[in-house]
Amino acid sequence: AGVAIARAGDRLVIEVHDDGVGGADASRGSGLQGLRERVEALGGDLRVISPAGGPTTISVELPCAS
Repeated sequence: AGVAIARAGDRLVIEVHDDGVGGADASRGSGLQGLRERVEALGGDLRVISPAGGPTTISVELPCAS
């Protein structure tokens, strides 16, 4: 597994990836859906890319003003 965190303009970008079997689906009521709701409440976006057979990548973008 790996985690990358970077700032892109006025956004904080967090990417988590693994080499697992894939198949993660936030729309099935998993904990990923709860994370998506929290991210969206902050004005952000959460994307899950997890094809069957893997790997899985979860990307989060959050507003980040300074």
